[in-house]
Amino acid sequence: MLPPTIPIFPLPNVVLFPGVFLPLHIFEARYRAMVQDVLSGDRIIGMVLLRPGWKNEYEGRPPVYPVGCAGLVTHAVRLDDGRYNIVLHGLSKFRIVREESEGAYRVARIEALAETLTDNARPAMRERRQRLEELLATMIDAADQRLPASMPDEELVNALAQYLELEPVERQALLERNDALDRCESLIELLEMKTMMPKDSWGAGPQ
Repeated sequence: MLPPTIPIFPLPNVVLFPGVFLPLHIFEARYRAMVQDVLSGDRIIGMVLLRPGWKNEYEGRPPVYPVGCAGLVTHAVRLDDGRYNIVLHGLSKFRIVREESEGAYRVARIEALAETLTDNARPAMRERRQRLEELLATMIDAADQRLPASMPDEELVNALAQYLELEPVERQALLERNDALDRCESLIELLEMKTMMPKDSWGAGPQ
């Protein structure tokens, strides 16, 4: 259960997914203050993606996509100069209702967006996972690289959505899908398109 108000951390090229771990290096003064505050509280940070054109407004409050993912700080190391190395574990998607106007860092009132895969959808999820694994087998060079069969379907899809070489806006679109099955379908479509493109063009767009 997410609190109704959480700090948000906007970045131009990072999208967090539920159940996935994300290491971050925190160096800006405002976000060092954010980490210090959350470590003494519920340890929750909302990751959101900056919209295109953010560079001219970065020091202020540039627009962000309304759907993000909250993460729990599971590890935190404060460096001698005040910077932090932290690890977030994705908890749940959320939608920004509104942002608070005061404070050193950005804080938003949110509503949680639950993802539930019904038992009836499990056979379809298993079938689509097989297709996803087939596609990945054609894209991975090392023959000894295998996807862990023991990893639950939702965790596997979310991990691939976060760590495959995709454009930030592609990851954002995947995050906004209704559930893991929809996300898997969209990821398959993306990978099918990429297999028809030269490999050195994957993820070559603006970051």
